[in-house]
Order: sequence, then structure tokens, then C-alpha cells
Amino acid sequence: MNELKIELDTINPVILWGANNEYFEVIKKQFPKVKIVARGSEVKVLGDEAELVLFKAKLESLVAHVEKYHALSTNDLESLLGRRIQNSEATGNKPAGGGEAIVFGPNGIVVKARTANQRRMVESINKNDILFAIGPAGTGKTYTAVALAVRALKNKEIKRIILTRPAVEAGENLGFLPGDLKEKVDPYLRPLYDALDDMIPAERLKMYLENRTIEIAPLAFMRGRTLDNCFVILDEAQNSTDMQLKMFLTRMGPSAKFIVTGDVTQIDLPKKQESGLKIALKILEGIPGIDIIHLSGEDVVRHKLVRRILKAYGDITS
Repeated sequence: MNELKIELDTINPVILWGANNEYFEVIKKQFPKVKIVARGSEVKVLGDEAELVLFKAKLESLVAHVEKYHALSTNDLESLLGRRIQNSEATGNKPAGGGEAIVFGPNGIVVKARTANQRRMVESINKNDILFAIGPAGTGKTYTAVALAVRALKNKEIKRIILTRPAVEAGENLGFLPGDLKEKVDPYLRPLYDALDDMIPAERLKMYLENRTIEIAPLAFMRGRTLDNCFVILDEAQNSTDMQLKMFLTRMGPSAKFIVTGDVTQIDLPKKQESGLKIALKILEGIPGIDIIHLSGEDVVRHKLVRRILKAYGDITS
């Protein structure tokens, strides 16, 4: 008996095998003469050489389909396997939750653009080099931006990801923070780490951070740099001053993508200090290559109460 090993390192195995392994069971029934064992991204197949050759060809066609469409249905299985599927509960043409997958994370996590404006963000960054995503808390603007950056890195469209935030306290006086510089600023940047945890396996993320493929730093650290061949995200931009935001935007190298996210209803600057984001939105609107997308209450993807809370505070009207 011969053995065949296949690595599914270009797709999310959850899509190929289906929810609760329903597609996996279907595929096993279509190849009764071989034994198929799937663990994570590795597939081991035992059987006669002729059956292994046939299985490999069919599996490669399924993988190619998932790579292209990020989805698999019963009709796709029938078409690609060339056999009628009987007694299967596998249904549907798209992965649950709607929206095209942006990136596949560890443990079967599929990060998608879940709302109309999030999908606009995906489309816009393909056409523009600077994107402003403006909206209230919970609209997924930062999460979507980080997903787009991770996708660009995985697709080798860029060499580095740089994530930055102004180190401004949200209405609290945190006082002296112990530790080295990284330990002092990390609390401000925690939301960016949380997003990355959903999208990149822990060991690989650790490596990326150590070799600076992914850099997370306060906005002040951007001064004097040229950011090229990278995907750069400025989060919480409403807490940047006019000079800071101008400084950030003019760091852009010839081959870079910038996304600026912010919520103009949550400005933590001193009362006499005008938000640089508000100024930028006024003077940069209409410039070719720069797009501005305003997310709303319809884009809130947290608990249903978040939308009601934002509406009560007057941050949204929908």
C-alpha cells in the first residue's frame, strides 16, 4: 500500500472540508478504495498508486477552486469530482456569514468584510493608495484594515506591515508605567495585537515581530522615516494633531498603501487642541488616489446593544 502526503498551506482547510467535516465525509465516500486522514493542514492518503493519482488530481482541482473563490458548495463538489453526490447535507454556494474572505487565520478563523462599507474598504484599497475609514466604535474599521494589510503581506504585495497609533490616554491619567519602552507603549497598541492574533499563527506572528516584518509603534516614532514597500495603518487618528497627521501622510514612499482609521466622536486631545483628522478630512477630500469612507451604525458588528448605546449617546443616527 502506497502513501501520499499533501500540504494544504494555500487555503483554509475548514472551507475545503466543510462545516463539521461534512465535505470531508462526502469526499471519503467518493474514494472508498483509499484511506484519508486529515490533521490541520496535512492530508495523508493510503491506497493503491492508481487510486492515489486520481485522488491527488481531484483534490488539487478542489484546492484550486477554493483558492480562487474562497468557497465550496455541493454543486462545486459534484462538478469537480465528476460524480453525483448522494445523501449529503452539504449545501450552499457561499461560506456562512456573507462577504468575501479577506484572510484566513489560525484555528479556522475566516476574516471577511461583513458589511457594505467594509466591502467598500476592500474595493477602495485596491484602487487607491490612501484610504480614510471613519466611523464609530464597533464598525470593524481597524479590524478590516489590519486584515487587508495581512492579506497584502501573505500575497507578497508588500514586504512589511507598520501599525501605529497616537499614544494618547482615553480620558484617564495612567501615571508612571513601569518597564522598558515597549512595555510602556504596548497598552496603547493592544487592539492592534488582538487583531493580528486572529489572523496570524502565534509562532509566525512572534517571528514577524522579532524580525520587524510587522512593526507596531507609537505615531511619534514615524518622524523622519520613509515608509516604502509596506502597508501602513494609522489607528485612532482622531487623537493626532494636525502636524502629526501631516507628518505621517508625508512619510509615504513610492510603493506603499496607507489606511487611516478614526472616530471623530471620540477625541481625547486637550479641549483647545483640534483633531488633525478633522482638518485632513476637509482639505484632502477629492484628491485622486485618496478615498474617504464613512462607516455608520449599520456597520456595527459588536453586540447588538453597542449600536443602541451609540445611538443613545448621539454618535450614530441609524
